[in-house]
Amino acid sequence: RQMMELKIIGGGCNECDRLYENVSEALKQLGMSAQIERVSELIDIVKLGVMTAPSLMKDGKLVVSGQVPSVEKLMEILKK
Repeated sequence: RQMMELKIIGGGCNECDRLYENVSEALKQLGMSAQIERVSELIDIVKLGVMTAPSLMKDGKLVVSGQVPSVEKLMEILKK
């Protein structure tokens, strides 16, 4: 199985930092590893077609948009 690819999308807002921390914690609790990329440049965000921050993409699919889910909720999302 190839490594999960996650993108945390948003330009350096507090929520973006919180989403990053929650995703990292969820991965740790699941014992999973992933490649996490932070996308903060507006041009790159627009290219991805994302309109709200913070957002999370998992393997190219938008799974969280405009919110910071709890670690528990993120664990459910990442396990799928």
